[in-house]
Amino acid sequence: MVVVRYLDNVYWLYMDQVMKMLRAVINGQSSMKQELLGEIGKVRKDVADHRKETELGFKQVNKRIDKLGSDLAYLEDDAPTREEHDQLDKRVTKLEHQFASA
Repeated sequence: MVVVRYLDNVYWLYMDQVMKMLRAVINGQSSMKQELLGEIGKVRKDVADHRKETELGFKQVNKRIDKLGSDLAYLEDDAPTREEHDQLDKRVTKLEHQFASA
């Protein structure tokens, strides 16, 4: 009976140590989880900030593209067509002949 009682006490001591080690591992994992969640929160905030900056940048670039497009359309409307250019070329040639003969 004394041997069984001794083994029973050893078993409980061993289980107590196992439980303490298990508790230490669980506490370590819990603290690591909290630290990782904090880091993930920081990354999410950074991504959100960069998304806002990117959207603002695209809006500014789109404004510039729209302005260049309207300037180009104005230049196209203002530039002479091929037929108008050919007519001007004929008039210049005619004027050159008039001044050369004068």
